[in-house]
Amino acid sequence: MAFLDGKVALVTGAGSGIGKATALKLAREGAAVVVISRTKEEIDATAAEIEKAGGRALAIEGDTTDDAGMKAVVDTAIQTFGKLDIVVANAGINGVWAPIEKLTPDEWDKTITVNLKGTYLTLHHAVPALEKAGGGAIVVVSSINGTRTFTTAGASAYSVTKAGQVAMVQQLALELGQRKIRINAVCPGAIESEIDDNTDRRADEVEIPVEFPEGDIPLTDGKPGKAEDVADVIAFLVSDASRHVTGTPVWIDGGQSLLR
Repeated sequence: MAFLDGKVALVTGAGSGIGKATALKLAREGAAVVVISRTKEEIDATAAEIEKAGGRALAIEGDTTDDAGMKAVVDTAIQTFGKLDIVVANAGINGVWAPIEKLTPDEWDKTITVNLKGTYLTLHHAVPALEKAGGGAIVVVSSINGTRTFTTAGASAYSVTKAGQVAMVQQLALELGQRKIRINAVCPGAIESEIDDNTDRRADEVEIPVEFPEGDIPLTDGKPGKAEDVADVIAFLVSDASRHVTGTPVWIDGGQSLLR
């Protein structure tokens, strides 16, 4: 028997990378998974892969920054599967990395909107459904940047959003605990994924040269982790095996943030 049998999960940003790996992992452990992405082709492929392996999935093209859209996503999930037990708020962007005086207000706003408003709207609409189901588990995908690492040149907007996500998790842990809802964060380091595709780096002039030992991820001799490394931790955090864990950030970086 898989440890998530009978559960219904919602995973945002599930078209690629950590989100896709998480959706596949939760499905393998028995959960019915609602997968969301702004890219229809990607999200359809994720759902098809889950169903091919014998799992249950529902693909919804959606934008986590759209209030009405996210309400519709949660409503559709409940109409399809009857309830909601698990939420993984993963959707996010790196955005523009540039010196603060060259980072435009629009560039700042886009990163803040996607990463913070998107997380807020996901939880805003999902929490009532979790409560109605008798409780549940939430995992927010943050980062080592803004939480333990502050050496990424020009990543001010991104780091602020990642720090904000951890603050949100810790703030909500007590509030939601009374309703039998647990909430935790994962903070990945360098992970093989497609997130670099939405990064615009213009920060060479503010980069601070630092001599790190060869291979700045001690556990893996400098090799980045895999999306599945994050998915496995998320699966633990949404399962009953972590029933007494809430308000906790977990760094998944092979020791990278301790070195940097």
